Amino acid sequence: MKKNITEEVLSDDEFMDIVTPILENSEFYKRKKWQHHEHSSLYEHSLAVSYLTYKICKKRGWNYKDGAIAGLLHDFYNKPWQENLDEKKPFFKQHGFVHAGEALANSRKYFPQYMNKRIENSIVRHMFPLNIIPPKYKEGWVITYADKVLSLDVLIDVKAWPKYLGLARFTNKVKSFFKRK
Repeated sequence: MKKNITEEVLSDDEFMDIVTPILENSEFYKRKKWQHHEHSSLYEHSLAVSYLTYKICKKRGWNYKDGAIAGLLHDFYNKPWQENLDEKKPFFKQHGFVHAGEALANSRKYFPQYMNKRIENSIVRHMFPLNIIPPKYKEGWVITYADKVLSLDVLIDVKAWPKYLGLARFTNKVKSFFKRK
């Protein structure tokens, strides 16, 4: 599945009926301008995770509606994570460890009508194994999988690795190392 919004996603009426109220929310829409990984906005990434989760869950006869909603909201965190990368933070306070909790808090704030135990657990546990407690529900496992698969593009550019490993202050050193070769 491509990481950008495809015609398949937009033409799937059942999926769009589930997610359109969230997609049209002004707070969620802001994420269109936030870079997520190297080649997609947070909005595009979240939509791709949501759609892949929806398709897998539907095929398996699992709760695809909750999967689609939780997939869409799994990264609904407070601000672009790439802001202030040079700011020193304790290791366990870095984005990878805290954003799932932020996404859950924002989801409860902006979309309380969708929240239930399955959706909430799927959002807050999607970073397993980084957060050590795994998802409780099958749909949460699918979101965890979809998020990882659709984020693999971060491995393509070795120069970007420090940013994703919480070592942003070393980014310039890594770039200059590769320029010498």
